[in-house]
Amino acid sequence: MIDPAIGTLLAGTFALLFASAALHKVRDLAVFGEVLRAYRVLPDRLAVPWVLPLLEAAIAAGLLLPSARPAAALGGALLLIFYALAMALNLQRGRRDLSCGCGSQEERRPIAPWMVGRNALLAAALAAVGLPWSARVLEPVDLLTVGAGVALVTLLYMSADRLLGRIAPRAARWEASG
Repeated sequence: MIDPAIGTLLAGTFALLFASAALHKVRDLAVFGEVLRAYRVLPDRLAVPWVLPLLEAAIAAGLLLPSARPAAALGGALLLIFYALAMALNLQRGRRDLSCGCGSQEERRPIAPWMVGRNALLAAALAAVGLPWSARVLEPVDLLTVGAGVALVTLLYMSADRLLGRIAPRAARWEASG
């Protein structure tokens, strides 16, 4: 069983991640539609750009509702696995120039193997949110801890993502030249 403070911290962090991802996509659906179609994993008639942000927003909301949390955690984990598989498939095809579709549309980052691993790791952590939680009642100090924890985990995730996004392409260029 998961302690409710840990579960709330994870649910809040993932809700923020999915809400942010949805917002980035809807800010420019036309550009996101191009990114989605470029992956070539769905038939064009199914690559509707508003579906994924709507799904991400529903997952974010579901993670905040105790009755919907297990389904949202499972749905979010499956979506992250789908993203990882789409990236892995295109990396295997040699299509390393595709935009990952993560982050803002102005920040076009090419897909990389570390992103596949990141999404798989995130999926595993999110799946844990769907496990049963203990009945312990959250104390006020728990809420303070959860709030600070969400902020800290979010900042650490953003920092690691930005760092890997800058280091990995440089390392790949260095390996290719050597």
